[in-house]
Amino acid sequence: MTPPSLAKRCVAEFVGTFGLVFAGTGAVVVNQASGQITHLGVGLVFGLVVTAMIYATGHLSGAHLNPAVTIAFGLARHFSPREIPQYCLAQLAGAAAASLALAGLLGRSGTLGATLPAAGPGQAWGMEFTLTFILMFVIMAVATDTRNAGSAAAVAIGATVALEAIFGGPISGASMNPARSFGPALIAGVWDHFWVYATAPVAGAAAAAALYQWLRGHEHAVRRSAAAGGAQELE
Repeated sequence: MTPPSLAKRCVAEFVGTFGLVFAGTGAVVVNQASGQITHLGVGLVFGLVVTAMIYATGHLSGAHLNPAVTIAFGLARHFSPREIPQYCLAQLAGAAAASLALAGLLGRSGTLGATLPAAGPGQAWGMEFTLTFILMFVIMAVATDTRNAGSAAAVAIGATVALEAIFGGPISGASMNPARSFGPALIAGVWDHFWVYATAPVAGAAAAAALYQWLRGHEHAVRRSAAAGGAQELE
């Protein structure tokens, strides 16, 4: 079966990231207004929507849904570096469109779920680096390794996102995703410490991908499309 064109894969990334940001940050906004979702509920919404979007778009685009994941896959040779800019632009556009839709539906008051450090940028940077490192390590394990890859990858990744959002959210917002932070920042105009959420996830994901590649070893390299994370590995 012929794989989708780059344009179609980018559209899938746009839709998947739109769904992630619309539901995830939408839960934040609704909880701030009503208090009925709770912090635990917000974490679960993020995990569930990530799971759903991976199942919906994983077979089309790899369901990166995150520039940090795309960049890390490129560095780990599970994704063509030439396609990184297009994927990242699609993800950022999807996130911005989702935040714009939320602003239209729920109003522009507040920060639209923007991620901000609870204490200082240094602590938030360390938290975002660590959370994304763990997330990317899980992604590498379940989405690129033939010994472990399968349809359960979406569940494992979604569960990791939910877990980390629940315990890391109060410290840094638990973004783990530059696109997730970009959408609310752009539409709400909240750019305070955005550099934390643009750099820490990328660094954490790249470190995790490199470590997993080393642990796995070349003899287990794969040449297949990952269910939740990327195009063919390049050798």
